[in-house]
Amino acid sequence: MAGLRIEQIQVLRDNYVYLLRDEDTAACAAVDPSVAAPVLIALDRLGWTLTHIFNTHHHHDHTGGNLELKQACGCTVVGHARDAQRIPGIDLAVKDGDDVALGSARARVFDVSGHTMGHIAYWFENESALFCGDTLFSLGCGRLFEGTPARMWASLVRLRELPGNTRVYCGHEYTESNARFALSLDANNLALRRRADEVRRLRAQGLPTIPSLLAEECVANPFLRADDAQLQAAIGHAGSEPVETFAEIRRRKDAF
Repeated sequence: MAGLRIEQIQVLRDNYVYLLRDEDTAACAAVDPSVAAPVLIALDRLGWTLTHIFNTHHHHDHTGGNLELKQACGCTVVGHARDAQRIPGIDLAVKDGDDVALGSARARVFDVSGHTMGHIAYWFENESALFCGDTLFSLGCGRLFEGTPARMWASLVRLRELPGNTRVYCGHEYTESNARFALSLDANNLALRRRADEVRRLRAQGLPTIPSLLAEECVANPFLRADDAQLQAAIGHAGSEPVETFAEIRRRKDAF
């Protein structure tokens, strides 16, 4: 099998759109196209034909290009069934546990609500690639616009359980500011300090910090470590329920 080719496009101020192409069949998807023009330019440059749009959630900075791309390319728009009324141009409504085909590649759909209540992630197991929108960021997680801390913590734990070699493709380039916040909580975490140094080096060169590796997120991202005794102690939450610690970390990040 030739595999899945992934092209990363930075748009707006800090959004990422991902173009995925199944090299066996030439099927091609745009993940969370906030705007259409840069996607169309990239497709023309690459000589690819868009067949699908995979939306993780309904926010306009993830769906704003749907209708223009659908009109230009006739592609199939995929999104959460719970958000069918809020995703422009949706054709295929999916739910937790469904499989979505992109040519010969297959993605498992996970309900990872919390940022919104109709948020999904797409996991391409054979390609070790996770497209998680605004649920999980490198060294961070999304704000809780619609969900509860318990709902978001459950979603993050589910993603944390994927194989450590999973590459995490999130919706935004927030890693540098996330690193500053994480260090304010857990400055003695050597894995975090190494990652923060790497992030500063990459950003100084104008390079993306995404994708990150899930194994590294699990030891450096505070939002994945709300049940870690070291982190709990560092923020004065020793012995707390993980969801309480998670809620406190999220509260502090919102005010950071």
